[in-house]
Amino acid sequence: MRHRRSSFALLLLLLVFGCVAQAAPALAASPPNRQGAAAGWLARQFTDRNHLVTKYDGVDYPNQGGTIDAIFAFAATGTASRYGARATSWLERPAVLSGYIGNGTSASYAGATAKLLLAAEVRGVNPTSFGGVNLVARLHKLLAPSGRYRDHSKYGDFSNAFSQALAIIALSRRGGAPAKAVRFLISSECKNGGFPLDFGQKTCSSYPDATAMDVQALLAAGKRAAANRGLRWLARVQRPDGGFITSAGAKPNANSTGLAGQAFAAGGWRNRAARARRFLLSLQVGCSGKASRRGALAYDTTGFSYSTAVSATAQGILGLADVGLAKLTASGARRAAPSLDCSS
Repeated sequence: MRHRRSSFALLLLLLVFGCVAQAAPALAASPPNRQGAAAGWLARQFTDRNHLVTKYDGVDYPNQGGTIDAIFAFAATGTASRYGARATSWLERPAVLSGYIGNGTSASYAGATAKLLLAAEVRGVNPTSFGGVNLVARLHKLLAPSGRYRDHSKYGDFSNAFSQALAIIALSRRGGAPAKAVRFLISSECKNGGFPLDFGQKTCSSYPDATAMDVQALLAAGKRAAANRGLRWLARVQRPDGGFITSAGAKPNANSTGLAGQAFAAGGWRNRAARARRFLLSLQVGCSGKASRRGALAYDTTGFSYSTAVSATAQGILGLADVGLAKLTASGARRAAPSLDCSS
């Protein structure tokens, strides 16, 4: 029973927050619209042209969280709007929806609900009637008296910094997040200015991905001072090549760098954002790579691996496009999914 529960917990985290990838090939000199080409490659990885899947223990599962990451990536690059529209319709299917955010009675997941609420806002879809569910009301029910957004599930509470940040960002776009939710997030700050992934730990350990998300949430909530402390910590841990690592001894990766680069851009730290962008571009498969891989971002400098490139591309694009989640919109995006131009 413990193994089944832990397996479910891992799968849930993968599907809600997106998988991290493991994998960088040669680039063409200066192909045009590199971020658009990355989004185009990502769109062509969709199953049935409307969603992503993830493999776990040899089984393919619908990946709602990764599909939302793709929606964000399409909006950030202003491309692949038809894929974003189909993905949004897929997410509204009752089984897909309840399988992600819970049924609202025996199970409700804060991070998934907040992320889907943000996706609806980005796509210009009414979040108070998304697949028949009022995502705003559902999220409000998951706000604890402490100000923390918590899961309600027999499997436990998997909420973390991503859940809190996504909720604050999404609700800030609708007039403002609850003050106690913002206060709770600020109270989680470590002494060095960064933010942890998990709340309530004995030792507060700053984590790049969580700090990047929290910075965007604090900026959206108008808490510039706290956001700047997080940005200063991110600047201190940015590697010489512009990338970010998640653990000692690891290589800088596209996922963490994409989130951090987006946070720098949202905060107006353009030089730091540019450094992150250069690292991300160094991971993009160029015209010397296989045609089926061109435009994709590898996870790291060890080389392309499909199992990790989808998530790396989706989150890496966020650092290429320089558009924060609080201002992200699919309005005006082109329908087409561009390919890397290797004609010259």
